[in-house]
This record gives sequence, structure tokens and C-alpha cells, in this order.
Amino acid sequence: MRPFPLPLQDAVLIRRYKRFLADVRFPDGRQTTVHCANPGAMTGLDTPGLPVLISDSKNPKRKLPLSLELVRPGRSWVCVNTAVANRAVGAWLRSGQLLKGVRDGREEQVRAELTDGDVRWDFGLPGGGVLEVKSVTLKTGHAAAFPDAVTERGRKHLERLAVSRAPRRVLVFFVARADVRYVRPADEVDPAYGRALRAAATAGVEIVAIQARFSREGVRQGRRLDVVL
Repeated sequence: MRPFPLPLQDAVLIRRYKRFLADVRFPDGRQTTVHCANPGAMTGLDTPGLPVLISDSKNPKRKLPLSLELVRPGRSWVCVNTAVANRAVGAWLRSGQLLKGVRDGREEQVRAELTDGDVRWDFGLPGGGVLEVKSVTLKTGHAAAFPDAVTERGRKHLERLAVSRAPRRVLVFFVARADVRYVRPADEVDPAYGRALRAAATAGVEIVAIQARFSREGVRQGRRLDVVL
């Protein structure tokens, strides 16, 4: 699927700063500031000089029409736009490729941003289930680790997922890089999130990790990875 506007433009990262801004340099020497849709630390992906791919929204109303989409720290591209995770997971859910027993039907559908009281889930599933998505970019050794920065909001949302009365509760780790073998909680970054994740698994929350494989043309669903708690 194509989760971002194409074609993507080659550039080199100059710096990433103020969380949502990045300066890049294009092959012709032109430099500009682009939007960086990633609230995390982007550890290992914010090094000056790394090759990056930039999308153009072609929206004149946007203050920053260009966006940072992919970074290449090694041999493969890593997606740093966290909004892409929900777009891809939504498409895979609706096509029946992601979760057994879940796809759009005639009467019940996968619903994005389902509101349940004071909680908003990323997706509502047919039959009353709920699903949350987390984009994983941090690499440590052979593992993808989440989160890459302390996330009180993410922990609280996970705790709500653990006690939800929904008949099916799912957390999907969208692994936005192809150079890892499994997923684990980043206890060294946010031990409270790691504890909440283990408690959620004990409470019956399904923990799913799916590897996404990116190219200039978009993203395809890769293999399911083990989650080592």
C-alpha cells in the first residue's frame, strides 16, 4: 500500500529538533525545514548525514508542506512517520491479512478511532473488540524495543486496555524496520511501560508484532515477530 504521497524525494538529514522539525538538504544543495511526525526520541535515526526520503503534501495551506517519511541508518529504510502505522494496520485489518477472524463484513466493520466513554481506541473490531497500535523504531541488538522515550500517555492507555470489558483486546506493535528479529519492552527507557505491558498480557490482552517492510513505493506487510516479555 501507499501510506504517504508519492514520489518520495531523496535528501540528507542535517538535524532533527523540537520533536516535530527536521532540516534536510536535497541533492541540488537546497536546504529546507520539513515536518517530522514523530514524538519519540528517534534514537539512532536522528544522526546528521543519514539518507532520508521526503514526501510532498502539495497542500499550500500547510506551513510545512514537506514531511520526513523514511530514514536509512543501514541497509534498509525505517519509517519515522508514526501516523503511517495506523494507516497500514487499518488497511491490513480490513483486508483480513492481520488478525484471524477480523475483516470488514457487510454488517460489522473495522472502525478507526472508536470512542468508548473517555477512551479513544485506534480501532474498533467487529464483534466489539478494540485495538491499539504502537509504531516501533528503536533497535537494540537484534531486537526492536518500545518505547524509545518515556510515555506516560502510552502506559495509561495500555492500563485501560488491560481492564477494558471489550470481548477482544489487542495491542499491535507496528515494527517500522526490517532489520530486527523480535520485539521486547524497552525497560531501560521506560520500566513502568514494561510492567504495564506484562500486566496487560497477563490480563488477556493479545500482543501482536508485525514487521513492516518499506520501499520508495510504500509498505508491505512482513512476517509476524515474537514478543519477548
